Amino acid sequence: MKSSKIKTSKIKLLPSQDPHSVRADKERNLEAAIGKEVRDFRQSKKITVKELSDQTGLSMGMLSKIENGVTSPSLTTLQLLANALGVPVTALFRRYEEDREAVHTKAGEGVEIVRQGTRSGHQYRLLGHIGANASGVFTEPYLITLSRESDVFPTFQHDGLEMLYVLEGQVKYRHGSKLYHLAPGDTLFFDADAPHGPEVLIELPVKFLSVISYKST
Repeated sequence: MKSSKIKTSKIKLLPSQDPHSVRADKERNLEAAIGKEVRDFRQSKKITVKELSDQTGLSMGMLSKIENGVTSPSLTTLQLLANALGVPVTALFRRYEEDREAVHTKAGEGVEIVRQGTRSGHQYRLLGHIGANASGVFTEPYLITLSRESDVFPTFQHDGLEMLYVLEGQVKYRHGSKLYHLAPGDTLFFDADAPHGPEVLIELPVKFLSVISYKST
């Protein structure tokens, strides 16, 4: 089982996406939203209107109307455009305004739950939940408290990735064959498919945030 310790002073990680980029405003008008996507995809692939017309069999006049949002294309037309542009049909609807969820949980108001596999004395407080979203990823944030009565054992195992951030106390936390001494401010980020869990409670109580992400099925 491989493990690694990251020293941020020596390693510069480049994220796969820019978290500070601002997306264009969502269009309230469906036709305009589709038109802008068609134009953007066409221009990004350096395809002229004439070339797109030849590939789809749609007239240049019709393509102009679609890109300017003055006509409502049929599903067949959208499929033709998507195939020619090399994108899924759903990509042509990205600018259309959608509701995005946010969950605000006040201090002490998280829902206390018994999570599958939870042992005696492990207090799990769910801090928020958002159902299916465009990314297809579910995320569960928990505030976990381990008390003197907590049952310690390293046998949690589930799909996805998990990140722990220690707020209080100290614990030796197992991931696979490795033991990590975690103290306040420490983070452990790991593949949750390996057996993991608190093995030695060093300083009580232990409180940490656990954020679990996994693909929806």
